Amino acid sequence: MVLGKLFNPADKSFFFTLARAEWLQRKLNKAPLWAQGRKERIFKKLVGSVDGNPYNIFTPFKVVCGKNIHIGKNFFANWNLCLQDYAEIHIGDNVFIGPNVSIVTIQHPINADERKPRKVPGSLISGSRGNFEKALPVHIGNNVLIYTNVTICPGVTIGDNSIIGAGSVVTKDIPANVLACGVPCKVVREITDEDRIME
Repeated sequence: MVLGKLFNPADKSFFFTLARAEWLQRKLNKAPLWAQGRKERIFKKLVGSVDGNPYNIFTPFKVVCGKNIHIGKNFFANWNLCLQDYAEIHIGDNVFIGPNVSIVTIQHPINADERKPRKVPGSLISGSRGNFEKALPVHIGNNVLIYTNVTICPGVTIGDNSIIGAGSVVTKDIPANVLACGVPCKVVREITDEDRIME
């Protein structure tokens, strides 16, 4: 797909990518907790790139394509991370993600008529039906902490060292070095040296 351009997510051209991602994530999600080495090997095959070994990945873990995900060093993901990677998702170094987080790249049409399934040549859906959508990339900087039940929307960038509070819906860019939370997510304050708890 071309970023920002209409595409049909049910197009047959996606079949191999979707099937491969589904197969690999099934293997990943079935691997026991103690088999960390096996999980890391599967994870590296599933995603587009990962710098070194992930620190830890708790399953279940869900992707759409897999190949559009790019992850830095020391990545930690808690249960139920969902990466809807129709566009690229870039995650920096030392990123910690809490349970039940969704990172979404796809934009559905706002107009109701445009959301209705229609005959689309080459669709995987029965009867060659599908619809058209857009996808925008998501960028998460280094040293970011994302708490539980957060949704990150298409096209968002989160700056280095920032924290996203629990239950937030991130609809716009968040700058570096801030604490942000809410629906929609907004900056609460800067993070400073006064926040240190270790001497």
